[in-house]
Amino acid sequence: MAGSLFAFKLCATPLLILGASLAGRRWGETVGGWFVGLPLTSGPVILFVALGQGTGFAAAAIFGSLAGAAAEACFCLAYAAAAEYCRWPAALAAGSTAYAAGGLALGFADLPLWPLVACVAAALCTALALLPRRDPGPLPRGVPPRWDIPWRMATATVIVVGLTEAAPYLGPRLSGICASYPAFAATLAAFAHRADGKAAAVRVLRGLLAGLFAFVGFFAVLELTLEAAGIALGFAAASAAALAIQAGSLALLRR
Repeated sequence: MAGSLFAFKLCATPLLILGASLAGRRWGETVGGWFVGLPLTSGPVILFVALGQGTGFAAAAIFGSLAGAAAEACFCLAYAAAAEYCRWPAALAAGSTAYAAGGLALGFADLPLWPLVACVAAALCTALALLPRRDPGPLPRGVPPRWDIPWRMATATVIVVGLTEAAPYLGPRLSGICASYPAFAATLAAFAHRADGKAAAVRVLRGLLAGLFAFVGFFAVLELTLEAAGIALGFAAASAAALAIQAGSLALLRR
């Protein structure tokens, strides 16, 4: 089981960051961020946890994943605030610190499911409202170097593998929080910031926040169905809910 999860991460992570990077180049950074708002790593991690350690452990980890979604709102606000004055390494450090603080604070608050979901939704809405609103229109772009996307793929893979390999040793709540760290969005934002400036990074973050509503829907439905309906039906219902919400959030972004 551990070998299957490790192989999945090594194969899926670079392909997902490749797809998000190409989508960002084709349709803009906001769409790239929106795409990685889906539970592309945390969903499979919870699946393997459920298969390997049981649905009870996985259900507890889901609460950590939901808390991680609120912490991602903290990440976005801290990154955007630091980007006003700093380059991408300092902004990424600020965002990651805010993520850790927010995830730990909410992850161990022992809230019931629906109050937790309400807190997460409020955090996402607040972060969307507080992100810088200025939009300079199409950003001037140079020709990206050939190493740009391969380096993005390698960076995201190292982050995802490192976090998720450490997660099982931390207990269910911390496992869920670690699995929800926005590794893909952090990679996209940092590379956009380096290449095209802070406005490009903020576009990635705005797309991420819009996409995270599907993330919340996925784990809320999974928490309700995983132990009652079983792994297969639980994940099928959660995936259907996430895709429906994601389609709605894309329509709002396009407007």
